Order: sequence, then C-alpha cells, then structure tokens
Amino acid sequence: MELFTIDWKEIFAVEMGVFELVLRGTLIYVGILVLLRILPRRTGGEFEMMDFLFIILIAEAATHALGDYSSITEGFIVIITLMTWNYVLNVLTYHSPFVERLMAAKPLPIIKNGKLIRKNMRREYITLAELMEHLREQGLEDYQDIKIAQVEGNGKISIIRF
Repeated sequence: MELFTIDWKEIFAVEMGVFELVLRGTLIYVGILVLLRILPRRTGGEFEMMDFLFIILIAEAATHALGDYSSITEGFIVIITLMTWNYVLNVLTYHSPFVERLMAAKPLPIIKNGKLIRKNMRREYITLAELMEHLREQGLEDYQDIKIAQVEGNGKISIIRF
C-alpha cells in the first residue's frame, strides 16, 4: 500500500531559503510591474495593471507549488510575498499621489473637439478602424461629434459628446 503513503515532511519542508523566496517574488513582481507600465494601456484589458500582474503571478506561483518547488510551503511563501506587495502598493497608491502617478497611467486623449490626435493613437496602436468600431458600439457615427475621447489607464476608451 505504498500508493497511499504520504511524506508530510517532504510536502511542507522548506529547502530554499525563505529570504531567497521572498526576494525572488519581490524582484519578479517589481520587474513585471515596470515592464507592464511601459506597454500600451490596451495590453492590460479591463484590469488595472497591478491587479493584472497580481493574478498572473499568483497563478504562476500556485503552479510551481503544485510541482516545481520541492514543497507546498515554498509556494505559499512566494504567494504570500506577492499578496503582500499587491496590498502594500494598493495602500500606497491610495495614500500617496506620487505613487499613484507612478502606478496608474493618465488618460490619453485620442479625439479632442472633433479632431483626431493621431500621435496618441499611434502611441496606443489604435487604428482608425478600431476607433470607429468603438464609436459605433457607443451609438456614434462620426468622430467629429465628440468633444473628447481618451484611452483610460485600464485601456478602455471613454467618450464625452458635444
């Protein structure tokens, strides 16, 4: 009946140093956060950047806890590190305008007073066809009817009509 024998010590033993696990989780979190900040706003879809990153990394850490780490405890240490950084950055963005500016992208106008701002459209890789599709979904036929349209920090396009 070796099939049902479980070595609990092996499942929960920590072979890699706790500090190293925390450092690895921290460096990955911060590194990917910086890289995501460089990407166009539309990359993250409907999630805020930090939430998107958090979901990806938790899934990855959980996957490793299921197989790559030598113990479940190591996986939980990395997951707790990621959760802690996510919480700390959320608190900091709430309380500090400076950190909020670093973490959240400002809205980027792509239409102003009925005129396209092509430079900003290029920056976000939004084609005229994509923009027109979005306008039609909002019940608009012509971009000249728009006072301002902007790509929000979460990648969505918001519109204010004349």
